[in-house]
Amino acid sequence: MDKNKTRAWWSHRQGLDGSLAGATPKEVLERSGWARSVGGVGPYLSLFARAGTSRDEADIAVKDVQIHELPSARGCTYVVPSGDFGLALKVGQQFNTAPMKLASKLGVTETELKTLNKAVLKALEKGPFSPAQIRTATGNASRSLGDEGKKKGMTTTLPLAFGELQSLGDIRRVPVNGRLDQQRYQYTLWKPNPLKNFTLSHEGAYTELARRFFKWIGPATLGEFQWFSGLGVKTGTNAIDALKLVPIENGSDRLILEEDRDAFLKFNSPTNPQYVLVSSLDAIHSLRRDVKGLLDDKDFDREVYVEKFTQPAGGLSDLPNHAILDRGRLIGLWDYDTETNSIAYNTFGKEDKALTFAINKTEAFIRDQLGDARSFSLDSPKGRVKRIAALRAAAGS
Repeated sequence: MDKNKTRAWWSHRQGLDGSLAGATPKEVLERSGWARSVGGVGPYLSLFARAGTSRDEADIAVKDVQIHELPSARGCTYVVPSGDFGLALKVGQQFNTAPMKLASKLGVTETELKTLNKAVLKALEKGPFSPAQIRTATGNASRSLGDEGKKKGMTTTLPLAFGELQSLGDIRRVPVNGRLDQQRYQYTLWKPNPLKNFTLSHEGAYTELARRFFKWIGPATLGEFQWFSGLGVKTGTNAIDALKLVPIENGSDRLILEEDRDAFLKFNSPTNPQYVLVSSLDAIHSLRRDVKGLLDDKDFDREVYVEKFTQPAGGLSDLPNHAILDRGRLIGLWDYDTETNSIAYNTFGKEDKALTFAINKTEAFIRDQLGDARSFSLDSPKGRVKRIAALRAAAGS
């Protein structure tokens, strides 16, 4: 398998080659896949890296419900295009059962939860409410789960209702200030419910998820799809059996949709660099949870800083920093330094003018529109100090 070609193909399919320039947020997510959302800048950077989307344009798309953050595959939250709302909710439903299993051990019954769900829906008939307002409006329908609940990370019954009603499409969570990189929310009724006219069974939904996955990031392995979807071996295999998947070459475990194979075989890796800065959770690597596949062999043993120590880049499952890519190849790491309002970075090779331009463009976007580039909700400038120091030390070595 030609690794350069495969990486460049992934970059092309992901729209990181400039082919999505000027596309709407909805169009970007339809082609490149759902954007992992953990209260960081990932969704904003995903849209900016592909289409040059401004923060205002992304926020307007959220406000107009062209894109929306939903509990979905593997029970995780993703920012999803409107055409996939029903599918995203359906494939995430089986992962919403764990909280109730825990709650039942704390004495919460199904009848109690149904009563609370009705109370929440009635409260939201008056408009969007914050969790505190909902708690007041539902009165005795919600309750504390005491010290034992605190030990288990479940202090009240209210989050159970929020989780179940979201998975059923009855309510949706709306960011208080309209931004995707924070975690302060209100809840509102969702009308019409996106599952109202969604007719696929869970099994059919898993197949549709697989179809999208291999369209977004194929060639990929069954194991990579299982990781993204959270499905077991049997269910995952059944999901792809209905698809026309073929290996990219004889004996390969990397599969691609039959309709895409000819295009892949005819595809040539661009000769000129295509530099782009993406988040640590960008779809090009997080969909498959594959860092090694984006590296040149010579970079496998390159030491990178991960929390309190360094380790070879080829052994990473997840990125410790945001990434710099060139035609799908991982060529560097970066983070944002709020002290200097600049990007701290380390590249694996020589920096040219085009790379400097890409870095400066992303730096201006963060400084002028986002203010920071948190990887996730609890990421902070203080917690980033050692990572940034390690990047600069590696760049100067």
